[in-house]
Amino acid sequence: MQSTPAPRLILASGSAYRKELLSRLRLNFDVISPDIDETPLADETPSDTALRLALAKAQAVAKLSGPCLIIGSDQVATLDHEQLGKPGDHTRALAQLKKMRGRVVIFHTALCLLDTRPGSTTHQQIDTVATAVTFRDLPDTELDAYLRIEQPYDCAGSAKNEGLGIALLERIQSDDPTALTGLPLIALTRMFRAAGVQIFTT
Repeated sequence: MQSTPAPRLILASGSAYRKELLSRLRLNFDVISPDIDETPLADETPSDTALRLALAKAQAVAKLSGPCLIIGSDQVATLDHEQLGKPGDHTRALAQLKKMRGRVVIFHTALCLLDTRPGSTTHQQIDTVATAVTFRDLPDTELDAYLRIEQPYDCAGSAKNEGLGIALLERIQSDDPTALTGLPLIALTRMFRAAGVQIFTT
């Protein structure tokens, strides 16, 4: 496919982490934070939850914009098949970290690229990337100290791997190193190419 200059690009997320990751590609983009219900559905797998929400975010923004490319993403963390939400406060975050220490947590990061341009042949691309994260078996005092320093209460799993939270982790296994932070750039750049978006420009 012949590459073309990028059309208007919108990140359907209010996440500062996803904004920083997308900025690495040096493309111009706008940010619109969609307002959707992120409650998991009954009997829904974590991967399906993440994919559904990533698509819902992109579709919500599509209603507010003209022809463009819209990026939606969502992440669901699971321990023993139980979904772990964003803790929201110190007490819940500490309880999460205690439950996860010495254990493997799976982070399901879903991505959707919605192309609303007329005549598009890649109207909707979706993918999900699983990341297995082994947490170190650390004492309560260290977990509490970490939370008071970084306060990652808006992060599923209660740790910022791109910050001091990396010291809580023993191992990260994934096909895409940026997926854990919230936006799988390897998958996204593959989608961009399929949509005819030129990444390297001079």
